Amino acid sequence: MSKMSLPSRIIIALGSLSLIATFFLPVWFIFLIAPQYPEGLTMNIWLNKITGQVEIINGLNHYIGMKHIKAEMFPEFGYLIYVVAAFIALGLLVAIVGRRKLLFYYLILTVLGGIAAMVDFYKWGYDYGHNLDPKAAIQVPGLFYQPPLIGHKTLLNFDAYSYPDVGGWVVIGIAILFFLVYGYELYRNRKLKPLSLKAKKTIPALGMLIVLLSSCNAQPTVFNIGKDNCDDCKMTIMDAKFGGEIITKKGRIYKFDDAHCLANFIKSNTIKKEEIAQTVFINFEKPNTFLPAGTAVFVVSPQLKSPMNSNAAAFENEKAAQKTAQETNGKIENWTELSASL
Repeated sequence: MSKMSLPSRIIIALGSLSLIATFFLPVWFIFLIAPQYPEGLTMNIWLNKITGQVEIINGLNHYIGMKHIKAEMFPEFGYLIYVVAAFIALGLLVAIVGRRKLLFYYLILTVLGGIAAMVDFYKWGYDYGHNLDPKAAIQVPGLFYQPPLIGHKTLLNFDAYSYPDVGGWVVIGIAILFFLVYGYELYRNRKLKPLSLKAKKTIPALGMLIVLLSSCNAQPTVFNIGKDNCDDCKMTIMDAKFGGEIITKKGRIYKFDDAHCLANFIKSNTIKKEEIAQTVFINFEKPNTFLPAGTAVFVVSPQLKSPMNSNAAAFENEKAAQKTAQETNGKIENWTELSASL
């Protein structure tokens, strides 16, 4: 769909007509301020003339050899009005025809026109600030007085400022508005574009595949000690040797700081047992590694002092567990036995 919506076309038409304001407003200004002129001196540039305190500025610049500023030095004044009129007419044509591609070409012309205007202004400023009268009363070798293209610049004891005036901001604002309209029309076109039958079948299949892959690939994640919270008691996890995780078939991971919390969470039926894909415990001998609950061997002893008093630690096999059980006077259990007692 390349036909633009009616609101977009109305905005383009009104925006184009708004450019008429530039016929009656200055489009750029240069402002000079110095200790002897604390109130500042202003030069306003229109589409076809220059106004402001130009004569005072010329009188000051004469001493350093700069040319007198006058309308005759700007041949652009002879045709800028016609250029803007052409943009108004083109904008109205875009609104009437209503094709998005025409708006695209219009925006390209706008960008190129803006670049051409700034290059032209820079060339004038360069010539004005560099081609100085060799007989000037004040001469500073190697020093030039090119005004800023846009922004601020210090020239001797003057601070010079160059910015768009009211008419210039009208042009900039309308250009931004037209770019927003174009972006909206692109979005609208993609949103309304009907899906092909093949795409309609493919997208749900891809969604299901992503869900399956994410659930199949979900793995235990290492505890972020001091930051992760237990999903049962809500306490901050502080000991990397105890605790475990429950991983659901949808890939969600619940973290617990103690076997007691994990068992209590399962008994609370917060999630159904058939939703659980894995239940794992931290290997007491190798923190940050996990053991499946079905194969882990647990040592239970008050001397282990786990965070929530299950006092149970998981080991990879019975041989590894036996050593700790002897050292702590503990007993060995599997997960079925342990969970029943918690």
